[in-house]
Amino acid sequence: MPITIADVASRAGVSKTTVSRVLNGKGELGQATAARVRAVIKELGYVPSARAVGLARGRARVVGMLVPSLTWPWIGEVLQGAVDVVQSEGYGLLLFTHDRGDGSLRRFAAQVSAKSFDGLLVVEPDGTLERIAALHDQGLPVVLIDDRGHRPRFPSVRTTNRAGARAAAEHLLTLGRRRPLVITGMRRFGCTRERLTGFAEGYAAAGWPLDPRLVVEGDFTLDRARTAVQRLLAAGTPFDAVFAHNDLSAAGALHALRGADRRIPEDVAVVGFDDLPLATQTHPPLTSVRQPLRQMGEAAAHALIAHFDGTALPATPTVIPTTFTIRGSTTGV
Repeated sequence: MPITIADVASRAGVSKTTVSRVLNGKGELGQATAARVRAVIKELGYVPSARAVGLARGRARVVGMLVPSLTWPWIGEVLQGAVDVVQSEGYGLLLFTHDRGDGSLRRFAAQVSAKSFDGLLVVEPDGTLERIAALHDQGLPVVLIDDRGHRPRFPSVRTTNRAGARAAAEHLLTLGRRRPLVITGMRRFGCTRERLTGFAEGYAAAGWPLDPRLVVEGDFTLDRARTAVQRLLAAGTPFDAVFAHNDLSAAGALHALRGADRRIPEDVAVVGFDDLPLATQTHPPLTSVRQPLRQMGEAAAHALIAHFDGTALPATPTVIPTTFTIRGSTTGV
């Protein structure tokens, strides 16, 4: 049986409240009493849980994190960044996914009501913004990761989608690619609109506006992108490059192009977005705009935990820029 605070109190001949005060350095205690309690703790090998110590201090020492779904390929990178910081600071992480509609939100709301965590990291799931806003307005510390709508009321961490996409355009233009196919994400997402805008700006600035027939709405999945490319190839629609709004869509494009015996990059160059580990495993390896996903998770967690220690949450968004990784899908190297 594990040793409990009650066991320590009984052996030391004090109350559980006294043991708690010794553990947390709270209240006035005689030196002899405190020394006796510490000696019993050592003798019994009692290890208080971080949660128990935190609650005695008025905090759960737990960070909540709400994400859309763990099946989104890039969520793991963001999550790992947050976990690294949370654990290093002695906090626990309570993870919630919003993949079962209102049922998921009801369970989440129950944990909020129970004060199971001290603050919340959010990768905004669809349809939850107003509920999160209400919690924020009621005093729950919230940091938004990947702020797709640029909402200044929330402290947030984001990246440079527009600039990253423009870098992709400029890279393809230097390779002489003038008819790019763009496979977007869902248009309702701010990141999709930013990526499309940045890419279009790059081509327009060079005097090559995008052909609207070559801008296809995708859904960030391999199958949707593969089908889109197959349809255009079957119709004989010419294009010499593909810019996909995530690496999974780019992988779908690569699959369709290889199936049609198109050479990559000689016939069609392909660029993705995210630069996940997947990008090094495609054939050929994928050129991609690199999102600082892990760093975004780290920055959000640092901001939230610093707030617990008395630092105000940032009044302006934390922006971590994208970079660009060139591989064989555009250079043949």
